[in-house]
Amino acid sequence: MVTRPTEPVTGRAAPHPSVPEPRYNPRRAWLITALIVAFMVINYADKSVLGLAAVPIMDELHISNSTYGLISSSFYLLFSLSGLLVGFASSRISSRMLLFTLTVLWAVAQLPVLFVAAVPTLIAGRVLLGAAEGPAAPMSMHALYKWFPTTRRGLPSALQIGGAALGTLISAPLLTWLISDFGWRSAYAVLALVCVVWSLAWLRLGHDGPFGQDGSSVHAPEPAAAAIAPPGRCLPYRGLLLNGTVLGSIASAFGAAWALSLSQAWLPAYLRTQLEMTPARAATTISAISAFSLVLLLTLSPLVDALKSRGVSSRWSSGVLQGAAVVVAGTAMAFFPFVDASGPRLVLIGLAFGGHAIAIPLHYMTTAEVVPPRQRGALFGIVAATGTLPGLVAPFLTGRIIDTAGSESAGYLVAFLIAAAVMLAAGGFAIAAIRPERDAVRLGVPHPDRRESGTPG
Repeated sequence: MVTRPTEPVTGRAAPHPSVPEPRYNPRRAWLITALIVAFMVINYADKSVLGLAAVPIMDELHISNSTYGLISSSFYLLFSLSGLLVGFASSRISSRMLLFTLTVLWAVAQLPVLFVAAVPTLIAGRVLLGAAEGPAAPMSMHALYKWFPTTRRGLPSALQIGGAALGTLISAPLLTWLISDFGWRSAYAVLALVCVVWSLAWLRLGHDGPFGQDGSSVHAPEPAAAAIAPPGRCLPYRGLLLNGTVLGSIASAFGAAWALSLSQAWLPAYLRTQLEMTPARAATTISAISAFSLVLLLTLSPLVDALKSRGVSSRWSSGVLQGAAVVVAGTAMAFFPFVDASGPRLVLIGLAFGGHAIAIPLHYMTTAEVVPPRQRGALFGIVAATGTLPGLVAPFLTGRIIDTAGSESAGYLVAFLIAAAVMLAAGGFAIAAIRPERDAVRLGVPHPDRRESGTPG
């Protein structure tokens, strides 16, 4: 019996001299960026429509605050689970087909209420929409990374996250106009049509890019992962998930998501019923908050780059920054219900519901620094899934509190104080726990700051 000599197993991947170096195509990369920004705009318009139509829907269907809160929370019933499952499957499914399928499902989710407007159809539509939107943010970022080398991802990433704020900025006045002039069902019909148009455009133009998640060729072995473990092996997920940086990143996302879910579900109704704003003025206020978030997001990349160029570690430039943003927003959330002056109160509302925005891209950034590239898609899905769990709790809890309180104003006050407590605790934990340089050393993951300085940070 003849045996073949076996090659020694080492921590290095075999060279691939025949694999060409990936080429950065700016024109194509920025076209994909524009499509993904539009994808995120539609994503947040779909999420926002129920909150913008809350008052007419509650009046027409005669539903209580608790029932409306249940409908709003149902969006997150499968949101986290689908984000987690699709994150693990992302290495086997092309981004082209993945995002196309998600957007088609968004369109389908708008249809039930056009035929039968009732609580069950509202819940069914929101559950399906949540399941299809759960993977949207991490998987669109995953698709974007395939078109840019590591050194060029800062601005595209900020624009992708900025699409969320831009979505609310654009959709709030447009959807409010449709709801006010043509009825709330018209907003659902228009969103379904927009989803179909985008999905067809993406099917034609949205091919996968040449770069892997670590900025190398998608066909070549990923050097960072290959240096950590032999080919085909990954680090244990338990160790990745239980290190302080990932836990702190999840905490900052959790605090930001609590405020975000309240802003989508209850802020429009609060502005109209408690501050007695007209629909147009409420939409303008929501757009102004989104514009503030967008400005923060667009200044984030140059700010982080400037801090890095001055030698500031990731712990301070990314970790403390995201935790502090959630803490500041939580402080504003605690104070604005007690302020009577219109101007200062609106400023505090803007900070409470918009100031946390920079925590969202930063929690992806800090997670990516302690995770091998081949496991990044799955970890992004896990972090997004756990970080967005407040959406399952906060809207329904708020509605329940409003219904059981002595008055609606008292109910809103208690709900906002609970939100503030959650945000302060989450932001404080993130500040203390996120230490990318330290955790990269513990896990054996090469960290760019450590490679440059030669120290563990």
